[in-house]
Amino acid sequence: MQDITYLVLSFSHKSMDLALREKLAFTDNEIVEFLTKVRNDENIKEAVLLSTCNRVEVYVIVRDSQKAIEYLSLALESAKQVPLSVLQKHAIIKQNQDAVYHIFCVAASLDSLVVGETQITGQLKDAYRLAYENMLCAKDMTRVMHYAFKCAASVRNTIDISSSHTSMAGAAIELLLQKLSIANTELDDKKIAILGTGEIGVLALKHLCKYQVSITLLNRNMQNAIDILHGLQEQIKTKASIEVKPFDCLKDSLQESDVFISATGAPHTVVGKELITPTSKRRIWIDLAVPRDIENVECENLEIYCVDDLQEIITQNKSRRQKHAEQAHKIIESFVQEFFKWLQSLGVEPVIKHIRALAKDSCLKELERAIKKGFVPEEYRTNIEKILHNAFNTFLHNPTQRIKEASESISSDPIIEAVKNIFDIADDIVLLNKYKCEEYDVKN
Repeated sequence: MQDITYLVLSFSHKSMDLALREKLAFTDNEIVEFLTKVRNDENIKEAVLLSTCNRVEVYVIVRDSQKAIEYLSLALESAKQVPLSVLQKHAIIKQNQDAVYHIFCVAASLDSLVVGETQITGQLKDAYRLAYENMLCAKDMTRVMHYAFKCAASVRNTIDISSSHTSMAGAAIELLLQKLSIANTELDDKKIAILGTGEIGVLALKHLCKYQVSITLLNRNMQNAIDILHGLQEQIKTKASIEVKPFDCLKDSLQESDVFISATGAPHTVVGKELITPTSKRRIWIDLAVPRDIENVECENLEIYCVDDLQEIITQNKSRRQKHAEQAHKIIESFVQEFFKWLQSLGVEPVIKHIRALAKDSCLKELERAIKKGFVPEEYRTNIEKILHNAFNTFLHNPTQRIKEASESISSDPIIEAVKNIFDIADDIVLLNKYKCEEYDVKN
């Protein structure tokens, strides 16, 4: 293995409230700009940044952990104008095996606010793709992400950790139903406005299609919203009546609707106080965006909920999913062990050493056979051994140099695996040591 460290710098719902997470939120353009700056530090080889409604995390491959942590913290302070002391107070730092374990848990949604949610794997893939396409990460990070997605798929396929309410959108609809139930009303026949046609907005729309409601889908790009609606209607049967309106109709829709769900990717408030006017009817607004779409104001007959308010739903469902979560962590443990075992098996020096050992063993076996059959006298053994040694060294010089050069490229993994396959070299032969993942503590 190379002399590198896997490092995670995490700010999530576990350590930081929504107001602070909003300040740290990144757009895609900001991510590229930030990671480009981060890569200028000599201690940071590769980097990926994941920014969602529940977390901002930097995944990096570093040479010196402490220097990298200091540099990343200062870079975040500069980029987001959040004091260094605040960042240090709320940061969760993971290194090496713990860092890889954390990334695998994130990919499998075990570290999510809503355990089992389905969006996070796609969000992590997008974050990795953004970094890779902008040449901000390469071979080492690709290896981690490859295994993280493989692990997430195994968790999904093995354990029923998901349910109808294990997405942010699903939990939001359950929260809505609870609030209506408390007031002895139902969702059917309600007028609902949805702002945003991203993944969360579309999921909310899908959940609402099973009710007899009137839905207004608002978006700046009308054609995009129409295409999404047509695609949705082809996939599922809906009891709801749905119409698409332009963003300019937002103010009227807010006045007319009983329920408003907002889930845009805007870096600023979309529904300001100038759009919020009192009405005589009860209205429930759910803001699923980070930074928040809806300005936090008090208004008669208006209830505004944000992503952190979903904790009530999550707590109710936690005990039901706890057993599944524990099983999922066992799978993640095995994948972490497998990852480090595989990583060590890719070390090029043990492979080259074993190839040379195979060549030497073949030469000595043939020499022994030749002496036994009388082809060469015993007294020539030492001199012939030297000749054979020089011969196979000369023969293997160029191939071993090419293998070493290939090991430095991003395509090294399949090349080394092919070499191992050609020479029939098992992983156990070239392992330097074995990694044992710490057992998951269910109290964490």
